[in-house]
Amino acid sequence: MSDIKAFEEKMNRSIDALAEEFSTIRAGRANPHILDKIRIDYYGSPTPLQQVANISVPEARIILIQPWEASLIKEIEKAIIIADLGLTPNNDGKAIRLVFPELTEDRRKELSKDVKKKGENAKVAIRNIRRDANDLFKKQNKANEISEDELKNAEDSIQELTDKYIAKVDKCVEEKTKEIMTV
Repeated sequence: MSDIKAFEEKMNRSIDALAEEFSTIRAGRANPHILDKIRIDYYGSPTPLQQVANISVPEARIILIQPWEASLIKEIEKAIIIADLGLTPNNDGKAIRLVFPELTEDRRKELSKDVKKKGENAKVAIRNIRRDANDLFKKQNKANEISEDELKNAEDSIQELTDKYIAKVDKCVEEKTKEIMTV
């Protein structure tokens, strides 16, 4: 039964991956996490933006990026444009401001659909983990490592876990959709 812990860990990772994906979806408010994947060419090596600049949110819809070296301003601006975040960087020579426009109703609905799609993908991943677990338990039963009763108990346990994690995905999707649709 120790195998079930391993499968639960995999399901947990699916939830973590979903949460990480959701953090990059902007909901009209400034969220510094949308910059997490941006890399700057810093003395020849790709460096995360957070390691070459101070990133703050002075107002609800503005991200302020203050590079530690003024020479990086152009490089940071270029990286943000290439990242295609749907935001235009405003450069004043010392810092870069990213202003988040209000989301239109259509854009909110589009983002909600995207959230639901990502949620469905996470559910598929969780169901695949359940399938892998059940396959393993059936193999163990065939090899006489576990009895029929143990097989049934293991399948029931993995189904309970699957239901629990699918409910977590639904809750995450619901919360993110609500956040996006809130004006």
